[in-house]
Amino acid sequence: MKYPWLDAYCLAKKGCEKDYKEEWEAWRYMLAGKMFAMRGEDKDGNPIITLKIEPSYGVELRKEYKDIVPGYYMNKLHWNSVRLDGDVPDGTLREMIDESYQILLHSLPKKLQKEYL
Repeated sequence: MKYPWLDAYCLAKKGCEKDYKEEWEAWRYMLAGKMFAMRGEDKDGNPIITLKIEPSYGVELRKEYKDIVPGYYMNKLHWNSVRLDGDVPDGTLREMIDESYQILLHSLPKKLQKEYL
């Protein structure tokens, strides 16, 4: 994998929990029981991470990077998959992870948000 820092970066998010979903054959990074990232493989066995991104930003990223595609097995409007053997810059992938975490965090009830801020 080209991004050896990926797992530690996701796990460093406050409240992040990681589990393996056997039926999906994927690792999930979750906050309060809800997923903000999923790391697994696409149908061709290529390593990917799938992240929730604001739709217009996701469209921009897909146009700019061939290795960012609509979310594999997810809602194509809100989720985007990044090929982990591709050429997406580290900074861009970190921004995407941060945004996915923030989207989830801000969707939680205010009381829970306070615990993680």
